[in-house]
Amino acid sequence: MTTENAAGDAPRLYQAVFAHIQRGLWNDIRNAHTLAWMVTGLLLSQRSTIPAWLPYIHSRATFAQSSERRVRRWLENPAIDPTSIYGPLVTRALRDWGGQTLILALDTSVLFEKFCLIRVSVLFRGRAVPLVSRVLEHSSAQVSTDHLLPVLAEVKGLLDFVGIHQVRLLADRGFCDMDLLAWLRICDWHYRIRIKSSLILAAPDGQRLCKVNDVQLSPRETRCFHNVTLTRKCFGPVHVALGRPSDGPEQWQVVSDEPTSVETFAEYGERFQIEEGFLDEKSGLFNLEDSRLRDAASLERLVMVLAVATLLLVSEGIEVVQRGDRRVVDPHWRRALSYLKIGLRAVHHALSRGQAVFSRLTLQGGADPEPPGQRKRLCAPPQTTLEVGWQLVFRPLS
Repeated sequence: MTTENAAGDAPRLYQAVFAHIQRGLWNDIRNAHTLAWMVTGLLLSQRSTIPAWLPYIHSRATFAQSSERRVRRWLENPAIDPTSIYGPLVTRALRDWGGQTLILALDTSVLFEKFCLIRVSVLFRGRAVPLVSRVLEHSSAQVSTDHLLPVLAEVKGLLDFVGIHQVRLLADRGFCDMDLLAWLRICDWHYRIRIKSSLILAAPDGQRLCKVNDVQLSPRETRCFHNVTLTRKCFGPVHVALGRPSDGPEQWQVVSDEPTSVETFAEYGERFQIEEGFLDEKSGLFNLEDSRLRDAASLERLVMVLAVATLLLVSEGIEVVQRGDRRVVDPHWRRALSYLKIGLRAVHHALSRGQAVFSRLTLQGGADPEPPGQRKRLCAPPQTTLEVGWQLVFRPLS
């Protein structure tokens, strides 16, 4: 059968997906057709296993085994480079970003206790849209800076291509490495990175001030150290914010290239959106943990399939909200679903009514036209702020 004239949800969804995918850098356009069917199967089955996709793949193959073998060969094909496929898609979406600062999150996630997924995502209205992903055969979430810098260099190349230079990177304490911070300084990127309690704070002249864990805070108190250096290497000058949000023992400590305040914690707190993205992929929406792939290269291509689906769904959610049709698919008075979930519901709604989907690929900066009804605060406002620079200044809040 020819899919161009076929009726049904799967062929129409395939055609909408293929219209965007075919613009990638393909050495064989047949691989683009296969990817479009894979994304179609993923969206309709919401599972990351090849057998779950087979009912939605239309082809001239008589047996399901033939379609499965076609998909498996695609995932194992060393000639298929995820960067050359996904890069043109995400950069085309980012051309609508505008002049706002682009917030990135760097994080890792362990797959099957054997592989490590390194991910840099664009934080967008409560969700994380993948930008660059890399899968290593590495059983720990801790990876060296030698593995991180090539990923970040790829990110910089994509952003430079679309002319985005106002960038802020967020990362957890496992990524607080002086070589990484130096690389961010060269790129002229801003950052908010959580630091370890064992780090040493010193004045710009090298005179030691204290260890981070020597600073004992009262509940709901923050202290800001400005123009200090880190570790015995005296990397700096940087700015550090320490905070204790509640009566619990845990303290927050964040390093920034810009002067810190209590708002620094809220800025860093946006990082948790990437963890929501991992949850969507691994168990919440796409069930990546059901995958039976057990080699790094194939898993990286599968992760790229999930990234394409995520980008398309978030873009569809944006279109639905901009048209004023959000409440057609979201039963709440105020937005209670992520743009990803809105996009998924909008796709099923449109397919069941013979309407077009994925008419436009876009990620737009600026304020959210429909912010969610409730937002959780990372921590309560502090009672007292202590700023430390060349001199100590006590400034009680009114």
